[in-house]
Amino acid sequence: MIGILALQGGVREHEQTLDRIGVAHRQVRRIEHLEGIDGLILPGGESTTMSKLLGLGGLLEPLRELLSGGLPVYGTCAGMILLARQVLDTRADAHSFGVLDVTVRRNAFGRQVDSFETDLDFSGITDPVHAVFIRAPWVERVGPDVEVLAVVPDGPAEGAVVAVRSGNALATSFHPECTGDTRVHELFRDMVAATV
Repeated sequence: MIGILALQGGVREHEQTLDRIGVAHRQVRRIEHLEGIDGLILPGGESTTMSKLLGLGGLLEPLRELLSGGLPVYGTCAGMILLARQVLDTRADAHSFGVLDVTVRRNAFGRQVDSFETDLDFSGITDPVHAVFIRAPWVERVGPDVEVLAVVPDGPAEGAVVAVRSGNALATSFHPECTGDTRVHELFRDMVAATV
C-alpha cells in the first residue's frame, strides 16, 4: 500500500500511474491515513504551501519520524524539495524532512514559462526517460551516500542533477507521472517491495 500525500499538488497523476502498474494506493491527508502504508509519494506542487499544510495538519512530525525510520519515499519536483537536507531559495519558515543528503535549489530552471521536456539517461532504466520539468528544482550538492541517477544531457542546464537515490529515498526534479511512462514508479514499487 503506497500513500500519496494529498495536501496540494499533482496527486491524481500519481494515482493513475500506480493504477497502471497495479499498485494499491491511498491519499494521505490526515495522520490516520499513514497507518499501514508501505511507502509514500510526495507529489509535485508548491513546496512552501505543502510545508505549511504539513505543519497545520499535524502531519509534519509523524511523517518525519516514519521517513527517518526508513519508510520508502519517492518525491517528484516539490517532493524532492521536501526530502532535501538543505533547500536554497525558499522561505525561512519552510520545512523539509532532510532524508536526502542533498542541497536543492527551488525553481532552479526558471519560471513557469521556462518549463521544458527532454530525454534523460536514467541509471537502472534501459531506454531514456522522457522528462517533463515544470518550475523544477535541481540538486546542487550531493552527499557521499547519494547516488545520482540522471542529469540534464544538454542545453543551458547541461549536467544539472535531476534524479537521486539514497537508501529508501528516491527523488526526481521532473514529473514522470505526466508522461505515461511508468518505469520510475516501477523502480519505486520495487524499492518498497524490497522492504516489506
